[in-house]
Amino acid sequence: MSHTILVVDDEADVRTFLTAVLEKEGYRVVTASDGREALETAEKERPDLIVLDLQMPEQTGTDFYRRLTKDNTLRNTPIIVVSGVAGRHLAVTRPYAVFDKPIVPDEFVATVERALESNDE
Repeated sequence: MSHTILVVDDEADVRTFLTAVLEKEGYRVVTASDGREALETAEKERPDLIVLDLQMPEQTGTDFYRRLTKDNTLRNTPIIVVSGVAGRHLAVTRPYAVFDKPIVPDEFVATVERALESNDE
């Protein structure tokens, strides 16, 4: 069974790009366009990894992260932050990694693989 990855970003082109990169590697990808939708999707899908943008309308990635940490079944899900926001390393207290936009696909996929491997241990 392949891992499920939740991609959260308000920009449709970023969601499409990340989905294509991850699906090419055999991952199952679900998406959300804001923090509110992301929390609903995470509760339903129980992803193995979350790729999270921070600056979004409705509910920000930081708000989503705060809510996620209160859910006992989701709180230990590894998070990779993908954002252009200054101070993004402070918004999520324990991201597995932080990437600037635009993303270099090979580096991103290698980091995803390491995050999933470390979470499987």
